[in-house]
Amino acid sequence: MESERPAVFVFSDSLGETAELVVRAAAAQFNAGGVDVRKYGYVQSEEAIDTILDQAQRRKSIVAYTLVKPELREYARVQAGIRGILSVDVLGPMLDALATVAPSEPRFEPGLKHRLDEEYFRRVEAVEFSVKADDGKDILSLPFADVVLIGVSRTSKTPVSLYLAQRVYKVANVPLVPEIPPPAELFKIPAERVIGLTLSPEKLVKIRKERLRAMGLDENSSYADLTRILQELDYANKIFRELGCSVIDVTDKAVEETANEVLEIIKGRSMKSGR
Repeated sequence: MESERPAVFVFSDSLGETAELVVRAAAAQFNAGGVDVRKYGYVQSEEAIDTILDQAQRRKSIVAYTLVKPELREYARVQAGIRGILSVDVLGPMLDALATVAPSEPRFEPGLKHRLDEEYFRRVEAVEFSVKADDGKDILSLPFADVVLIGVSRTSKTPVSLYLAQRVYKVANVPLVPEIPPPAELFKIPAERVIGLTLSPEKLVKIRKERLRAMGLDENSSYADLTRILQELDYANKIFRELGCSVIDVTDKAVEETANEVLEIIKGRSMKSGR
């Protein structure tokens, strides 16, 4: 025997965190300091299982594992029994139980939970980025955006940005106002990562009037004046041409439609560049 201290050999076809968490929670009820927990991740072959079981056989121990592939789970159970080692299949019983009620068959792919967790955190990061870079508030973040949306006020820049952020894209948006020069950083970004949003003048008048009414302001202010809006749109078109960026007319388009057009442009240009 290598040691009189009891050990739990934990192994998994992924990171092994789930099995380790369960083992340590149980060990806490038996003075966890007296149990040696050894974790092995990415165990995806019979040979790897044999190596761990051979080590476990040398001392007072049990094994606990999370293996999604039925053949490896069965192999671990049988081989542990042959060696006289008590084994605990942490994940198997739950997989089997769910298989009786779930509408689809299990995928038996290791690491799916961690991939889902990674996607969740990437989505949170994208949303945080897009909120921080909304409406030109963080110009220094522009070079780090997957796409930069530009356009005059009320052309759906913010809702489209947040929709794309839910799709794990980091989006910045910059308003275009005739009296305020666009940030110099905007002209340093590759044109394929900048997309202009525009709208028909008549629709923009209507949207801005509704916005002013909702805020309890005079709907006849210059913000919703057709002449002023035409000036803003002309200015925006001038900037679009200078940048050489793609332009999407969002008139009568839902946010989802506009976002999908943005994605088509991004993906199309990525394919052309070979990325």
